[in-house]
Amino acid sequence: MSERTTSISVQPSTERADPGQSREPHLARGLGNRHIQLLAIGGAIGTGLFMGSGKTISLAGPSVIFVYMIIGFMLFFVMRAMGEILLSNLNYKSFSDFAGDILGPWAGFFTGWSYWFFWVVTGVADIVAIAGYVDKLAPGTPLWIPALITPVVLILLNLPTVKAFGEAEFWFAIIKVVAILALIATGVVMIATNFTSPSGAVANLANMWNDGGMFPHGMFGFILGFQIAIFAFAGIELVGTAAAETKDPEKNLPRAINSIPIRVLLFYVGALVVIMAVNPWRSIDPASSPFIGMFTLAGLGIAAIVINLVVLTSAASSANSGIYSTSRMVYGLAQDGNAPKAFGKLSSRKVPQNALLFSCIFLLAGLVLLYAGDSVIGAFTIVTSVASVLTMFVWSMILISYIVFRRRRPELHEASAFKMPGSAFMPHVVLAFFVFMLVALAQAEDTRLALVVAPVWFLLLGAAWYFNRQTPLQQARIEEWKAEGSSVSAAAGANS
Repeated sequence: MSERTTSISVQPSTERADPGQSREPHLARGLGNRHIQLLAIGGAIGTGLFMGSGKTISLAGPSVIFVYMIIGFMLFFVMRAMGEILLSNLNYKSFSDFAGDILGPWAGFFTGWSYWFFWVVTGVADIVAIAGYVDKLAPGTPLWIPALITPVVLILLNLPTVKAFGEAEFWFAIIKVVAILALIATGVVMIATNFTSPSGAVANLANMWNDGGMFPHGMFGFILGFQIAIFAFAGIELVGTAAAETKDPEKNLPRAINSIPIRVLLFYVGALVVIMAVNPWRSIDPASSPFIGMFTLAGLGIAAIVINLVVLTSAASSANSGIYSTSRMVYGLAQDGNAPKAFGKLSSRKVPQNALLFSCIFLLAGLVLLYAGDSVIGAFTIVTSVASVLTMFVWSMILISYIVFRRRRPELHEASAFKMPGSAFMPHVVLAFFVFMLVALAQAEDTRLALVVAPVWFLLLGAAWYFNRQTPLQQARIEEWKAEGSSVSAAAGANS
């Protein structure tokens, strides 16, 4: 561990690290362009879209499309900020690395462990969703069976090489994309043929506004829609945790990030417009997936079963991504002395297997939640609300790191070929939006719980950091960070 004392946090260089400088095995750059592109799509299309959009529609009505558009717009700038910093120093393994480098070692600790906890919580939500859909496909199946089998399968998917994970996630994402495109195509046909449902409703785009307008519940309902919708985007930053294992990151990361607006418009807005045009929004069941409901309405019973499988696959994909990212995050934390040394070891196939097994153990909490809650969707809402607060904290740390990055390393910002648009003011706009999101979460009892759990988590992290910062390694890293800050201030004073 002593070899990490002069860590990446004090190397504001754009040069690649020389693999020959250390005897320790390195993470392998095994993810190609197609893996990163589909990883970004898979991160952008979360379980929240398939499972949570029914409840979002019931809260916001047709204005839900603006909810998803606004969130997607704001997160595009988070991704651009993350991309610019990651490409400024290819020694960074993830955004936890650059938070610790730019804001100080405490920021790497808080960001890394909060991201780990976010994905553990999200993985639990995914397992809750998987159990719910297995019950629909095979009624009477004990919930504990899928909740126990899923972590085992995820371990088997992630223990081989990172390329094996990339291949699995590639096909998971393809399934989600095909399902959404099939839904949009089916809906367009139903609208074009004036399909009439058993209730007498005729498929028509006018269904979007002829029942109370686009904002039937007023601004309050519109604000409530953000509660569940924000979780659908959780994982959009996943390409940032794969930076150290991406081939040709200077080309592949910008491609993945810049395609986010198109994905949001097509997969979120396109799908929801079609669903509400075919099936008037008041008739959509908030406790079930509107994707399944629309195929059932179209009389495509087999397709509805297939969509159940797709939603189950989507949840498995999300959990798979979570296990991948948590294992890499814990590995990075261990490399910086912020986690036990055992988690900083790689297998012969360059996979952090100890960190991987550690994260998988926590997914068993899904068993407890399934039997403690009143319903699957109720358990899903509670867990996703906690995850939403954690992911907004991580996104905020990315933006705060970017603000400080521009001030402390202006030469790297100027030299960047991937500058964030509106870099002088958009980070502040997005941070203000996240404050608004916290206000939205406080409006309902089932999501308000997250605002109680999150402070408890940060208090525990603060206590852990208090003791961890006393170690010689952390003291050295803190002094290095302070020394760099002093040199930057001195240089700025001399230039003025």
